[in-house]
Amino acid sequence: MNSWTKKSIEIAQHSDYLDKLLDVYPMNPETTRELDPKKWSLVEKHFNNADLPELISTLLGFELFPIKDSYVAYLKRDKGALSRNSKTVERLGNSLLALGLDGIKAKCSEPKETNRQIGPMFRNWATSGKLGIEITHDVKEFKTSSKDLILDLGDAGLKTFANDHLNYNGKKGIDLIAKIGNEYIVAEAKFLTDFGGHQNAQFNDAITLVNNTTVKAKTVAILDGVPYIGGNNSMSKAIRENTDKNIMSVLVLKEFLKS
Repeated sequence: MNSWTKKSIEIAQHSDYLDKLLDVYPMNPETTRELDPKKWSLVEKHFNNADLPELISTLLGFELFPIKDSYVAYLKRDKGALSRNSKTVERLGNSLLALGLDGIKAKCSEPKETNRQIGPMFRNWATSGKLGIEITHDVKEFKTSSKDLILDLGDAGLKTFANDHLNYNGKKGIDLIAKIGNEYIVAEAKFLTDFGGHQNAQFNDAITLVNNTTVKAKTVAILDGVPYIGGNNSMSKAIRENTDKNIMSVLVLKEFLKS
């Protein structure tokens, strides 16, 4: 198999792999979400007046609705539906009244789940200087400088650069673009927490990148998590069978870039 994949498997299976990953993916729960004081005062007003349509309408404007209900997503997209569906309003409104103001506030303030925070963690780490490579936000400097550089432009900016300058035609965003010497590196990073479902889709996105032969750069799939456990699952098989593809853990990325 690819030497970087092999090294990644060895680290995962024979070292304090998860402890080391904490530097990149800290998994620290966020503090509670801040609520807009003006919106919250309206919640209190409508709650105390038992004005159910207005209470629900106001709460739909919060990032997190306090009750998990299959109809909420519809109401968020069509608030006019509140005036046409009195039974739904009564059902949701009575649940909110039973929850109480303190309960509503606690639910609306809950921190994001850690698995919803993973996306930006790699980018934050990669642009923190820990890879030992200078960071630039300037496309011209990135293209013309003789220095080794990592380009930091955010999701849209990196994808645009890859489209315009590296012949990237993928639909997904890019997590890392670096230039080492005269060679460009394009990478996608995924922390895969389990097998199956959405995690398989995430895995396939990264594999699609390293299989993309039109990109004018060295492509890398930076994968961490369950694929290195082994066994007969499709992820583990795929990383072992892609012998000529750069599939590796973030823990060997610095060494890879130096090589």
